[in-house]
This record gives sequence, structure tokens and C-alpha cells, in this order.
Amino acid sequence: MTSRLQIQGDESVLLRVTHSNLKSFSSDVRFSLQTSVEAVKEKLWRKCGTSVQSMRLELYDGTETKLCDLSDDFRPLGFYSPQDGYRLHVIDLDPSSVTSGGWLEDTSLVEKYSISDEAYDKRDGTFRKFKEKLAYQNPSAVENKIPDSYMEDLCANIKVGVRCQVEPGGKRGVVKFVGNAENLAPGFWVGIQYDEPLGKHDGMVKGTRYFSCPPLHGALVRPDKVKVGDYPERDPFEEDEI
Repeated sequence: MTSRLQIQGDESVLLRVTHSNLKSFSSDVRFSLQTSVEAVKEKLWRKCGTSVQSMRLELYDGTETKLCDLSDDFRPLGFYSPQDGYRLHVIDLDPSSVTSGGWLEDTSLVEKYSISDEAYDKRDGTFRKFKEKLAYQNPSAVENKIPDSYMEDLCANIKVGVRCQVEPGGKRGVVKFVGNAENLAPGFWVGIQYDEPLGKHDGMVKGTRYFSCPPLHGALVRPDKVKVGDYPERDPFEEDEI
């Protein structure tokens, strides 16, 4: 009887990952064929927020035909014979999951905190009070505005689509935007889609969309924080594999 297990050396496979609750979530992730299904779920939990216990995985081929459920957590991924370009679909079985309800993708569903100008003015330690104090102590500092070309020279090698690493923290991702951001301070900004959910948004900032990415994967940072080059996606299980 032949086995479905197809593992040779340290072979890996590049799969497109989608999610049942996050319609805009789609990420190409490389997995070792020797990695257990449970370890695959651990890696995906860090990307999409669905807990390992509540996650079911389905494998689809390049024609979007479902091939199987990855039902045995202890088998290696290679047992199910995935190939580059196949789709791995995450089913979230928890009705109270952080991914349910759509609020991770539609921020209009999230209740916003608001405060009146009168109440804000009564507070101490606010940014408004800091600016008033700065203007009183050093009026020239407020008058000298940052030019729109601020840090433009640092963007010469930062192009949309290149891999990068953001410091501090060594967070890796892909450049998705380079330019001025009208809703932020003057000067040049770089939009990043992080590999992991380490960002603050999905590419929309203060009502303006600068790029699109999965929820909590987006960030806008100054060019001096960005290093471009050969920064492949980190595998959190590399140290566990031999």
C-alpha cells in the first residue's frame, strides 16, 4: 500500500492562506513539509488571530477544488501532498472569536471614544497643552514648519514591493507606499505591510487609504526607520526544526 507522505530533506511549499471570517485576508506563506499540522496552525494563529483549538484547515488545489481537510494535527504537512500555489483555508469554529463580526475589517463597527473640546481643554498632560507650552517658551520652534520634502532623500532606494525591516524591533514586511501623507506630519512616509499582525491598521489612516493589507498588519513610518534588502519572512518554528 502506497503512502501519501511526500517529504524529502527540508523541502518547503508556498501556500496562499485565506480565512473564513476575514474576507480581505490573503497571504502567501511558506511552510516546511516536515512541519506538523499543529505547528502550521500555531503559525497561522500568529497571522490571523484564530486559536489553534478553534481552527480547521482545508486544502484546495490551483483550480479551487477542495482536496481534503487537514484533520490530523500530528501528521506532517507533507502527508497531504500540498504543492506551490495551493490554497490553505482557515475555518474559525469559535462563534465568539476575535475574527468574527467583521470589526477587524470594518472599523465603522467599532465604537469610537470621543471627548468634547471643552472637556479635553480641562485635562492636564495632553498634547494640546504641550504645544501651548512650547509656543509660549519658544515661539520660533512652532513657526518653523517641517517641509514637504523632509526625508525625501532617504526614499531613493525604498520602492513599493521591496522587502524591508523596520527598526526598532526588527519587524519585517513589504513596502506598500512611499510619499507624503496628508493626514500626518509633513514630509515623506513609508507604508509597510508587516508579515505578522504587528501594525495598527489595514492601510487606512484617519479616513484616508494609503494602501491595502490585512487588518493590524499596516504601519506608516518615517524612511529613517526602514531598511530595504534581503529580509525574508521569518519562520517562528525554524529553531525547533532540525
